[in-house]
Amino acid sequence: MAKLVSKTYGQALFDIAMESRIDGERVSAKADELLEEVRQVSRILQENVEFDKLMCHPGIPKQEKLEVIGKVFRGRVSDELAGLMEIVIRKERYGELQDIFRYFIDRVKEEKGIGVAHITSAVELTDEQKTATVKRLLETTSYQSIESDFQVDGSLVGGMVIRINDRVVDSSVRTKLNDLKRQLLQIQLG
Repeated sequence: MAKLVSKTYGQALFDIAMESRIDGERVSAKADELLEEVRQVSRILQENVEFDKLMCHPGIPKQEKLEVIGKVFRGRVSDELAGLMEIVIRKERYGELQDIFRYFIDRVKEEKGIGVAHITSAVELTDEQKTATVKRLLETTSYQSIESDFQVDGSLVGGMVIRINDRVVDSSVRTKLNDLKRQLLQIQLG
């Protein structure tokens, strides 16, 4: 359900951002402005845990929360973003605001041709290996650039797992061993 909420509201903000796109433009200037605003507001909210607690507290009336949002954000962020935040509060979905922001950010990146790759390897990769991995991803995808997040997971034994959006390429030794184990268990000795 949360994924549906983030998609619904995040897509609405994206649609508004893209309305002012000029023919031939991949992403509108408004989308770039909103992207930066959303990133800043997201960062501010993450740094102010007490504000989040206040906005999620069930004992505080919705009208008071709306007034707080108005006082804190109106005039400091675009009307579109402030309006979105107010709608989210009216619909009692404030707890999903960060997911909505993430969906919007990912959607704008996708439109701009920026891929986000989460790369997990069994051992720490050298800078050259990281560069080669990103280069190979650029060659095999339609993205113009890749934002990469490298992690290490020793349980992979060897190889790597690459996740971009909902696509996963798993070339880890652990997965290959598990596949082999399943195949061997299916063999019937006669």
